[in-house]
Amino acid sequence: MERILTEQPSQQPENSQPSPQPEPTQEPQQPPQPEPTPSTQQPDSSPPTQQPEQPQPPQQPEAPQQPAAQPEPQPSQPQFTPQPQQPKPSKRSRRNRLLAASIIAIIAFSLFAGVFGYWIGHMNSSNNQSDLQKQITNLQNQIASLSANSGSSAQVVPENVSLSTLYDQVKDSVVVITDTQSGTLVEGSGFIDDLNGRMVVVTNDHVINTGTGISVTFSNGDGYAATVLGADKYADLAVLSVTNAPTSEFQPLQIVSSTTLSVGQFVAAVGSPFGLAGSMTTGIVSALGRTIQESTTGNYPIPDIIQFSAPINPGNSGGPLLNAAGEVVGINTAGIENSQNGGTAQGLGFAISSATILREISSLANNGSYNSYPYMGVSVEDMSYDIAAQEGYKVTYGLLVEQVVSGGPADKAGLKAGATQVTIDGTQIAVGGDIIIAINGARIVNQDDLSTYLSEHTLPNQTITVTIVRNGQTQDVSLTLGTRPAPS
Repeated sequence: MERILTEQPSQQPENSQPSPQPEPTQEPQQPPQPEPTPSTQQPDSSPPTQQPEQPQPPQQPEAPQQPAAQPEPQPSQPQFTPQPQQPKPSKRSRRNRLLAASIIAIIAFSLFAGVFGYWIGHMNSSNNQSDLQKQITNLQNQIASLSANSGSSAQVVPENVSLSTLYDQVKDSVVVITDTQSGTLVEGSGFIDDLNGRMVVVTNDHVINTGTGISVTFSNGDGYAATVLGADKYADLAVLSVTNAPTSEFQPLQIVSSTTLSVGQFVAAVGSPFGLAGSMTTGIVSALGRTIQESTTGNYPIPDIIQFSAPINPGNSGGPLLNAAGEVVGINTAGIENSQNGGTAQGLGFAISSATILREISSLANNGSYNSYPYMGVSVEDMSYDIAAQEGYKVTYGLLVEQVVSGGPADKAGLKAGATQVTIDGTQIAVGGDIIIAINGARIVNQDDLSTYLSEHTLPNQTITVTIVRNGQTQDVSLTLGTRPAPS
């Protein structure tokens, strides 16, 4: 035992390089104990009988082939191979790490700010969800109201207006009118009105023109005989009484004045085009104050006409033109014939204004006629730039007086007619007469303006001030209106 102890490696000073020792000769009576080969992978092992040496704080057991530059291994963990000491990071490396950390922090803050801003915007927008839903509903109504006919135009349906609800509201108030004209069955439309407790049907005059065997059929299919209470060819209006129909059949509509209409406003037309009862089309008001001329009105235009974009066809005549509230603002009366294909121009309809209906309906129902049209007694032509340029006039708008009825109101007021016939743009025109440019201070641009102003603002025997241009000079003429002669 002592020999074995004396063969232990001697303690080396700290950081000294150990020298390999030759293995001593073992005694014959004992098997030789193999000495561990010095290695950096395995620490020294003691014989089984040897007590492990207690580590000394100032010294470390010698490790074979221990590099001098390696740090002293911990005595309590002899099984681990000491690792090389890591070099301390340089100042540049620390700056790079600090820079990278700063960039990451900036990116993270930017992402946070973006998410936070989106959240704030989302919270604010959530308060407008109701308005957004209304806009979506409005858009859906606009899409639904587009006509399948390629000639129709798009329109704006007022907010919170359902076209289906509008139709359900008015469909039972619109009727089909049939009569026989010259041996031919004619179909048109009409609507029910409550005239001071008296139920009547309003339609166009040309629907029942001198017809016989007139009948009215309600939306439920019930039909009854009808008689004409009164008619006016100048306004293409007629009022009917339905015989033997029970009170339950009558669902009247409300008539409101068309003077509140404006271009671009939504309108719906209901009628029976080509016998298809209860058809509705929609559009907008395209123009106001138009005039149209029909064969039954002679030389007198129908004034104060509403032009609208909803397509109408034969059979629509006499049906109501409605606003978004389901109130009557006019009576569908005509479309323009398309000379190229012989059909009716789509998206171009005309209606008698409700202002005209309200003015005449009582007289038609009670007296059978309306005889309060003001009358000037002149024949006029719209002025234009071409006429003014050729004839040397100083104005390019107004009405050129071509004829004055002898003994009529204009003749008595001293208006002068043209005496020279010229051809301008392929049209024969009498020039040299007065040019009407205003009535009672209201500017008159064309015949539409003249007819509409007289219809809405004047009555027979009323005195008006007519502003004219004569020989390049502007002057006012006082004129007392007469009454238009009855239609022939």
